[in-house]
Amino acid sequence: MSESTGSEGGTWRSVAVVAGWQTAASLCYYSIFAATGFVRETFGVSESRVGLFLTAALLGYTVSLFPSGAAVDGYGEKRVMTAGLLALGVASVGVTLAPTYALLLLAGALLGAAYSTAMPGTNRGIVAGAPRGRANLAMGLKQVGVTAGSGVSSLLITGIAAIAAWQVGFWAVAVLAGVYAVGFGVVYRGKAGTGEVTWPEMGGLASNRAYVALVAAGFFLGASIFSMLGYTVLYVQDVVGTGAAVAGAVLAATQVTGSVGRIGAGTLADRLGGARGAATVALAQLVGGAALFAVLVNGGDSLLVTAAVFVGLGVTIHGSTGVFYSCLSDVVDADDIGAATAGGQTGLNTGGLLAPPAFGLIVESAWGYDAAWAFVTALAVTGAALLFVVRRRV
Repeated sequence: MSESTGSEGGTWRSVAVVAGWQTAASLCYYSIFAATGFVRETFGVSESRVGLFLTAALLGYTVSLFPSGAAVDGYGEKRVMTAGLLALGVASVGVTLAPTYALLLLAGALLGAAYSTAMPGTNRGIVAGAPRGRANLAMGLKQVGVTAGSGVSSLLITGIAAIAAWQVGFWAVAVLAGVYAVGFGVVYRGKAGTGEVTWPEMGGLASNRAYVALVAAGFFLGASIFSMLGYTVLYVQDVVGTGAAVAGAVLAATQVTGSVGRIGAGTLADRLGGARGAATVALAQLVGGAALFAVLVNGGDSLLVTAAVFVGLGVTIHGSTGVFYSCLSDVVDADDIGAATAGGQTGLNTGGLLAPPAFGLIVESAWGYDAAWAFVTALAVTGAALLFVVRRRV
């Protein structure tokens, strides 16, 4: 197994460049979560069809993960990440140009496919470039790029929509992505690939029981996170009764505390050490997240209470992905990180594919949001149980 403690020659500069790339990529991809209310209004669709749009993006992301992982291992992360970020900029513009709901689904799928370069590429870059002994913190800092990018997109998309068309926000993030892609290609060195693109060999990983249990836990973690992200804005608007700008601010606050959670979790996991330490921290975060989801059942009357719950969910459930990936990197060999990341992210995304539409259908039923949050609570509890299994096996 790889210790994933960081390379001898790793630098925080390399970590920062990779984290910046992750921020720019997430700024593009997570803009669709901030735009759910505008999609509902523009195309005149129901909550479940908004969830289907998010699912289309996640489906494109998921089916492209293994090809992206193979490309990263074969060509090295620098080339694949540069091309991926340029593609994300183009795909962001494509979302705004869709004239029909059907073409919007296609545009979302293409955006997700472009984003599939993110986790295999950035995880490989962090494992290769993190200072020795600080891999968990470095992974957490890189994962802050996800929450930072999505948080900024929440403010940018809803803020620009208050003074102009919501599509203008997508054009702005596309420009930012293109600028960073050029800079990234110039300054980042990266690790060379094998020179040969081959389909990842999953046989060895399938025999790794800790890895399999971790991927299974990832399914429920992804289901919980994507349900929360996909419906935060609509929930705050529909149940608490706020405008889009306030709802977007709540989502942004969740992303900010998600960043804090990822840094804190990574630091604590480094102190505890190894895969067991990372699994322990992730387990505690999922248990806390399940408790907070339960508060939303029969909740929603107070903006202050609701905002506080989502802030807490940022620290817990949304702040757990950094240590999830650290644990994943610790339980596999270093040469398998690309394939292992693709498998782990597939688990996360599959949960995200299935849960948001189900959440939307529950909301549209007679049971409403209360039952939907109870559903997500059960998902988080199941994920925590599987992480307990992982912790016992590492």
